[in-house]
Amino acid sequence: MIVRKSSAEVARIGAAGRVLADCLDLLAGAARPGVATAELDRLAEAFIREHAGVPTFLGYRGFPASICASPNDMVVHGIPGQLKVAEGDLLSLDVGVTLDGYVADSAVSLPIGTVDAETLRLMDVTRESLEAGLAECRTGRRLGDVSHAVQEVVEAAGFNVVRSLVGHGVGRTMHEDPQIPNFGDPGRGPRLEEGMVFAIEPMVNAGGHEVYVAEDGWSIHTSDGSLSAHFEHTVAVK
Repeated sequence: MIVRKSSAEVARIGAAGRVLADCLDLLAGAARPGVATAELDRLAEAFIREHAGVPTFLGYRGFPASICASPNDMVVHGIPGQLKVAEGDLLSLDVGVTLDGYVADSAVSLPIGTVDAETLRLMDVTRESLEAGLAECRTGRRLGDVSHAVQEVVEAAGFNVVRSLVGHGVGRTMHEDPQIPNFGDPGRGPRLEEGMVFAIEPMVNAGGHEVYVAEDGWSIHTSDGSLSAHFEHTVAVK
């Protein structure tokens, strides 16, 4: 069941989102060659707590950190540690903030130093696919319209969406109904209504769509070793 939020609840989710957006800006400034992903995690947790929030990811189903930091062929769910990002890397950062009991969830992919043209193109296309999906989050549209909009942008550019991972409802908790694939047919699925809140999150591979879970039980990698980008935004349907 898709839970619709009241205008007051949407405002509280938006407040959490503002803290999250500022946190991502802080991390983007700190994500330079030589920085350890554990340091980015420390910065994020301190910032979120300084702004009266709680890092949503920390302890969620046993996850040991406040952010996910996923470099290069790692799609999502990377555990921050002593790995230092290097010039030319692509780093995806996923962050959740709980503020006054309400959750916002967002992610960005960042170039570390100077990256090659194909990495930039992957980032641009993934961001454009997110914007296309967000544009469909309007009253009267269907969930399949969102999924199809993302897929259309990605595949037109010659890339592939990860098919085994999805976006989701969000707000009262981090993961709510519905699941939102990044592929599908337009005009299908539940009709969107005001007050629905979604985390739209294209995960896009430069190569094939197949992925695998690493031995740590969390980090997910492309099966063919190709680069992957991830952008995510929390949006309320109006």
